[in-house]
Amino acid sequence: MIPPAGHYRPFVRAGDTVYVSGQVPRLPDGSYQPADVAAETALALRNLSAVVEAAGGDPTCVVKVTAYLADAADFPEFDRAYAAHFGEWRPARTTVVAGLRSVKVEVDAVLHLPSSHGDSR
Repeated sequence: MIPPAGHYRPFVRAGDTVYVSGQVPRLPDGSYQPADVAAETALALRNLSAVVEAAGGDPTCVVKVTAYLADAADFPEFDRAYAAHFGEWRPARTTVVAGLRSVKVEVDAVLHLPSSHGDSR
């Protein structure tokens, strides 16, 4: 899991719900890797998966994703990369066109985990 770039936690647990902070296409050293939206989506989702695992979950624990795209024209390419990542699992999702800086995509998520899993640290 890549450390946060600011004053926030990668995830916070509240009972059986875990809120995952926004993940962008950052490399393990913290640098950004500008690429096409499919590559950026794949990397952002790998970063999201690392946080999900650190929280004690797996992809099927993800119940809601909010995706932020810099350009609405990138939606089809984003959606294909997103579908490849989640496979048959289909969390609820909202996709927002936002004024992102430096990246084409950012994703955050809400997880449902039974009380016996994970920790908020």
